[in-house]
Amino acid sequence: MKTVNKCISLILASISAIAVIGQKKLPEKDTFPVNILDSITVNAYLKNSAALYLPDEKGVNVFAGKKTSSVYMDESRANLAQNMARMAFAQIPGLVIWDMDGAGTQVNIGTRGTDAHRSIEMNMRQNGYNTNSDMCGYPENHYSVPMQAIQEVQLIRGSAALQFGSQFGGMFNYVMKTGDTASSLAIESEQTTGSNNFFNSYNAVGGTSGKLNYYTYFDYRHGDGWRSNAGFNYHAYYINLDYSVSSKGSIALQFSRMDYVQQIAGGLTDAQFNQSAKQSFRTRNFFNPEINIPAVIFKYQLSNNTHLEITSHAIFGQRNSVQFINTPDIPDTFNVSLGSYNPRQVDRDYYKGFTTEARILHHYKVGEIESSLATGLRFFTEETKRRQKGVGTTGSDFDLSLVKPYGIYLRFKTNNYAVFAENIFQLTPKFSVTPGFRYEIINTSLNGVINNAATNVAYKGKRNFPLFGAGLQYQVNSVSQLYGNISQAYRPFLYANVTPSTQVDQIDPNLKDSKGYDVDAGWRGHYKDVVRFDVNLFYLFYGNRIGLIAQKKPDSSTYLLTTNIGNSVTKGVEAYVEFSLLRLFGTKTRTNDIRLFNSLAYNHARYTSGMINKSGVNTSLKGNRVENTPDWINKSGITFQHRSISTTLQFSCNSKSYNDAFNTESSSNGVIGAIPSWHVWDWVIYWQFKRSYHLSGGINNFTDERYFNRRITMYPGPGILPADGRTFYISFGIKI
Repeated sequence: MKTVNKCISLILASISAIAVIGQKKLPEKDTFPVNILDSITVNAYLKNSAALYLPDEKGVNVFAGKKTSSVYMDESRANLAQNMARMAFAQIPGLVIWDMDGAGTQVNIGTRGTDAHRSIEMNMRQNGYNTNSDMCGYPENHYSVPMQAIQEVQLIRGSAALQFGSQFGGMFNYVMKTGDTASSLAIESEQTTGSNNFFNSYNAVGGTSGKLNYYTYFDYRHGDGWRSNAGFNYHAYYINLDYSVSSKGSIALQFSRMDYVQQIAGGLTDAQFNQSAKQSFRTRNFFNPEINIPAVIFKYQLSNNTHLEITSHAIFGQRNSVQFINTPDIPDTFNVSLGSYNPRQVDRDYYKGFTTEARILHHYKVGEIESSLATGLRFFTEETKRRQKGVGTTGSDFDLSLVKPYGIYLRFKTNNYAVFAENIFQLTPKFSVTPGFRYEIINTSLNGVINNAATNVAYKGKRNFPLFGAGLQYQVNSVSQLYGNISQAYRPFLYANVTPSTQVDQIDPNLKDSKGYDVDAGWRGHYKDVVRFDVNLFYLFYGNRIGLIAQKKPDSSTYLLTTNIGNSVTKGVEAYVEFSLLRLFGTKTRTNDIRLFNSLAYNHARYTSGMINKSGVNTSLKGNRVENTPDWINKSGITFQHRSISTTLQFSCNSKSYNDAFNTESSSNGVIGAIPSWHVWDWVIYWQFKRSYHLSGGINNFTDERYFNRRITMYPGPGILPADGRTFYISFGIKI
């Protein structure tokens, strides 16, 4: 209740701040024509004047009438060296972010009642191309980029499905830094050390030489972890070579690689967590992804009104783990009869995918109505080879070798074709309508054996369907606008949904993809550099959710059927406001400021229909909360700026949630139960001196809150996964 009261108080503060805008007389809209150019980054003392949302058009995409977010990474307000997502993404209201560890090796995010596990229900992209392992069959995002390399983060909510494809959570895009256009060689380096033997080294060079712009980085990160048995070693590489073929076109060659080995501390029961959140009962568990992404981006201006962009990229790599997998109440002890520890389980996935997307943005007029048409094609093919339940060694090191063969040996194949179009009709100088559609064709297949070759499995699925949507936007004045959108969205059923876990389980031959729609209505804008705001209402219908129900055979024996089990609705409010106290009260200064922000979301996520198997009995879900979705999510902070020194204090809080659809309060092994409300304070200080150097540091969770926001039934648990307690860091950086 205390956390909810704090959140409600912050809502009232946000509304009061926004009300100030209504009391100001805003200037009339400028009548001069406006051309939207590619974004640039300017480093200065005050860095908070960028818009919170994307323009109507950017690149070859249109965003008019959509709920969008645009955040520029700012090391003076967030701990980027540790990929601290709760700080870096604080300006985006409504994100569910799982704080699993201080390694920053995974970014787990979800929105509006979607699953945050490895951002599985987000369309994750870098520079516009996908980084999910397989968007249509296994969309977990194993790839993570160092946040020091990111220039901008872009989020388009459910309306992104029309231009970018599947996932109810929306499209989340990392726009990477590019080379300095004013220098042939610019060097960037930052070295960070901190608690628990943490060390991060980020090093980059970039610049422009003739027609070539280039940027490349290498990032190395290691640490022992806040918990026992939680060490990690992380590497990331990236290179971008962007060559201007002519004044009308360019071609960019990019390559990204990320790999790490992380020791997994494992989950805890409630009793173990309450005794000591730092303890660990797994010393022999390891996880290792290796992801490579080469890409080619071709841009060409076909005419003054027509722009073409073709992006082709591949993703190939692997995901490996060796673990003693059991609930936390079962110890990993020395087996006297074997004369050693028990063998560990080895699981390995191998990914190989290729995608090409061609997009065109065309400006034209019909009578007096100006229009912008964004249209495109997508082809995607991917193959996953899955090797699971191999019998590994009895050792304690990271070792993927086998002593007995895999028990599961599968091959997954996906082919996806899509076409889309969205058109901005500028009906008046202030009012626009943006209808759109997408047509999807998804073909999936799997074959192989499970349970030590005792069961052959084979599946082929072919489906195609259209999606529709429309957006409205009204420019109230030059600095604020009203927007609204309704768009259909979908989530293809996953490989796991069509893979029986036992010989008696069955898959519904009429299994359908999850489909629904997303509705937004909001008001956003700014007033000079005094106030920035974006407040919206939303409604997300998530239909055809997939789960297990109990069925009986003619002989009265029971089996579990994977099928569509029901629907859910998430509705609520997302609000962001940021204002300058000094400018609010008329003080004009270039180098000093006090800024406050509040990022709040209310999510009423409930099942509206459906039932699911519970201990052999089909039980109704109607009225239950959607898993891992707190009603209240809030982040607020204050930044003090004096010349080249700034410091930020941030408060984050979530209300109570549950990790299962039955809303179970607790379980003896910690795997299922409530996730209590929590609140965390973070502090950052940043000093830039002699133009090219900076010192920064901070304390994460400086009140040493003992909390968790994730229970899990699978990797990397099972059980409660505690978040880090109090830690500190300090960085020294140079940019020349």
